[in-house]
Amino acid sequence: MLRKTLMESVLVLGVSTGVLAQVPAPFPRPGQSSAPETPRGTAPQPSPVQPVPAPQAAAPDGVPTEATLGAPIYPSAQYLESYDAGRGQRFYIFGSQSDFLQIVSFYRTILKQRGELIFEEPPVHMFDLGRFREETMAFAPSVTVKDYTWNGSQGYLNPKRVGSPARFKTVIQIVPAPALAK
Repeated sequence: MLRKTLMESVLVLGVSTGVLAQVPAPFPRPGQSSAPETPRGTAPQPSPVQPVPAPQAAAPDGVPTEATLGAPIYPSAQYLESYDAGRGQRFYIFGSQSDFLQIVSFYRTILKQRGELIFEEPPVHMFDLGRFREETMAFAPSVTVKDYTWNGSQGYLNPKRVGSPARFKTVIQIVPAPALAK
């Protein structure tokens, strides 16, 4: 079960490269088709978006904080985007010019755990932030670090058109635990 969850998290991190320019669609609800039908000549109505509860508010510019995520953010990492992970969870993507091993070493020290090297090629390292609860979570709360310069790659393309740098050596994915229901 944990291995499956780890693989799904790594898959999301890898696939997010191609979908950063796309807007994620909400999951269909039971009894609802994935593409709502609209009569010709009318614009489709936007589906209602339910906000994901966060432990604390994000910074004024929309960038999540360590308090919001419940996890440390690597000091030089730039916030890139967040996506709906399902079941009230989001995952947050950060890019960094620091080397993969420097970032893994940072998280080992800060989180006081060794983490697990999920893949050797390309290197992907994952740190657990909490226990996975299948009935309420889509992904295990975690920090996943991936090396995008492996095998001569130029790095992860910055999704911000005029963003600097143009490419990131390493990408960090943070999946915080969903807020506890009150």
